[in-house]
Amino acid sequence: MKRLGAGFAFIAVALLAYGQAQETERPRILGIDHVSFYTTQPDGVNKLYGGVLGFASAAPVESGGTARYTIGTQWVGFSAAPDPKATDRMDHVAFTTDNIVALRRYLTDKGLKASQIQGRSDHSLSFVVKDPEGHPIEFVERGKAEATMRAASAVSRRMIHAGFLVYNRDAEDRFYRDLLGFRLYWHGGMQPDKTDWVAMQVPDGTDWLEYMLNQPDHPDLELTGVMNHISLGVVDMKKAQAILESHGWKAHGEEKAQMGKDGKWQLNVYDPDLTRVELMEFKPVEKPCCSDFTGPHPTE
Repeated sequence: MKRLGAGFAFIAVALLAYGQAQETERPRILGIDHVSFYTTQPDGVNKLYGGVLGFASAAPVESGGTARYTIGTQWVGFSAAPDPKATDRMDHVAFTTDNIVALRRYLTDKGLKASQIQGRSDHSLSFVVKDPEGHPIEFVERGKAEATMRAASAVSRRMIHAGFLVYNRDAEDRFYRDLLGFRLYWHGGMQPDKTDWVAMQVPDGTDWLEYMLNQPDHPDLELTGVMNHISLGVVDMKKAQAILESHGWKAHGEEKAQMGKDGKWQLNVYDPDLTRVELMEFKPVEKPCCSDFTGPHPTE
């Protein structure tokens, strides 16, 4: 009987552990859904996104949104800047999941404050949390009926990463790596022995979030615009540049093709509020500085 009792006790403990594991299992986080910015010059934004970059426009789906541009199945949104004197034009970054209810429950069980799940006109469901440094992070489950809008003249069909200023890497790692399951893709800096950028891939895809480190506490609009950015994937930078030129763009100043420290060709353009839009080849053509890639590269 003692053996039988011990056996039942073992089974009970195992079932309890299994139940706890089931309760805390994190639903999948698949990639970037969209990134939203503020603007003081919507006409200039339309000239860049709808003209130079060649993206199709779509009706806004977020409260207060004034414009939305589709990049394959992803999009970039804009709303009027609540404070034109503020130096940060990034509103929020959103990631996709395939189980919005379970993901919200997972995060609230871990002690995070999350907004209520909201439905939108594109049939998607979403909620918002804030990371340790106060960046609003949205999670979205896409609606089944949503159509993909693509412009034939678009320079890219894939947003591969978004980046923003980070001051406490350890705190952000506890949130993105330990809690959400993001994993290191690459890290590097202006100097080989210094880490200025940390690329953290989503756990169930190849898009990534880039920590932009080692910046002053109170950056101006220009510096913040460089750091708080998005990146569009392209297969061939020469062909991408040719598309830009066919839309009336010409290389000038900092807007030119150059080799990145990660061994990938890149080209930066800027919206009227000085927010950077980085074009980047999907794969490196040179050995990266500072560290090797530790995850798969995105594709079109």
